[in-house]
Amino acid sequence: MKTVRFAIIGTGGIAAKHAQAIAATPGAEVGWVWGFAPDQARAFADSIGAVPVATVGELSRIPGLDAATIATPSGAHADSAIPLLEVGKAVLCEKPLDISIGNVNAILAAAERGGGALAAVLQLRLGVGARALKQAIEGGRFGKLALCSAYLKWWREQAYYDAVDWRGTWALDGGGALMNQGIHGVDLLQWLVGMPSEVFAYAGCLAHARIEVEDTIAVALRFPGGATGVIEASTACKPGFAMRIEICGDAGSAVLEDDSITRWQFDGERPEDQEILNSKSGTIVGGSGDPRAIGFEGHRILVEDLADAIRNGRPPIIPGSEAKNAVVLILAAYRAAREGRPVSTASIS
Repeated sequence: MKTVRFAIIGTGGIAAKHAQAIAATPGAEVGWVWGFAPDQARAFADSIGAVPVATVGELSRIPGLDAATIATPSGAHADSAIPLLEVGKAVLCEKPLDISIGNVNAILAAAERGGGALAAVLQLRLGVGARALKQAIEGGRFGKLALCSAYLKWWREQAYYDAVDWRGTWALDGGGALMNQGIHGVDLLQWLVGMPSEVFAYAGCLAHARIEVEDTIAVALRFPGGATGVIEASTACKPGFAMRIEICGDAGSAVLEDDSITRWQFDGERPEDQEILNSKSGTIVGGSGDPRAIGFEGHRILVEDLADAIRNGRPPIIPGSEAKNAVVLILAAYRAAREGRPVSTASIS
């Protein structure tokens, strides 16, 4: 089995999860590290037995490099992804793909030109509970969908925002509770039931100081088929709660909390229903009250998948092209909150 050699771009907190994920993947290894702060990048590289490099451009010219994981601030994703994708390197990019539609489109165009695989870190789709929910929706078990909602009521201490100067800024974080934390629920909801056609939102900063962005937002959704729903996202809800997805229709309803099904009731019970409901221990762990509590199993699955995709010349399980919808929905919500009117998601292109 060919060893797939990775670089890690960015050396903040989530980079450690990337390193753990690669180390736990047979046939994958970290060879190189780049970060904005050279001393920090050197220390991180030393801690994992990798080589620090001076620039992303230098990385892109290393013949033995197969792929890179991107863990820089969100607004800098395009700066790292594009040079690598254009020379055919594979990229596993943290959420969001980027914070502007222009940059998202530029990343996707670079992947198309260079031919390298582009994968997105949207790991909540990988959970056993999420996949069971997706299968039930596609199988029509909910009947006519009525309410489809996501709730991410998390808590972040003020120190979380004060720790690094980019966090909580429009320029590099791209938003607050919705873009940084809530994007996981946003992506999961639209993956399950499709994109809303129109949104309206209220947003504010209620519990934190010295940040430019929202720590609380409520978004009303209208779907093309007539269903409605809401997205609630916050980092002001102490002590923090499990992310929750609720799907309700005229033939049944279900609730997913993190990766565990907590409600599963439909017309016409099936043999597998009780087993699904009894499966409480999900493997995709969130960080509702503490970002350090986020597990790396989802990242490991994505690293393993990308390595296999490289070896076999196939698309990754969560291709970067599918990461655009969540950014579109979030930017539509921000525009709605800013302008005080409903906004069509089709207007964000």
